[in-house]
Amino acid sequence: QVQLVESGGRLVQTGGSLRLSCAASGRTFTNWDMGWFRQAPGKEREFVAFISTLGDNTLYAASVKGRFTVSRDNAKSTVHLEMNRLKPEDTAVYYCAARPGWGGEPTLGHLYHYWGQGTQVTVSS
Repeated sequence: QVQLVESGGRLVQTGGSLRLSCAASGRTFTNWDMGWFRQAPGKEREFVAFISTLGDNTLYAASVKGRFTVSRDNAKSTVHLEMNRLKPEDTAVYYCAARPGWGGEPTLGHLYHYWGQGTQVTVSS
């Protein structure tokens, strides 16, 4: 079992920045790839970013590439999502998720075994 707790979401103006954090507990953190997903009202959940077990591979959705940066601190069992130049369309509940570090398509939510409760990010225009 892995427990994930997100934090850092809040209201921010267009062009602003936020840093989301996800604290993990339970099984060995370095066994898990980590992903960030988001879900806006009335929309399906979508992939945002991925980081591999050791942090040596990352992947971003086209809509956030160049603005968002994912990182992890394995010593502290945390993963972060640094979000810059935020836009109103980034408004969503953001979730971190964990999947076994065995490979496979990182953008597929159903491959992730554990999910946090989400943190709300609202970008005002």
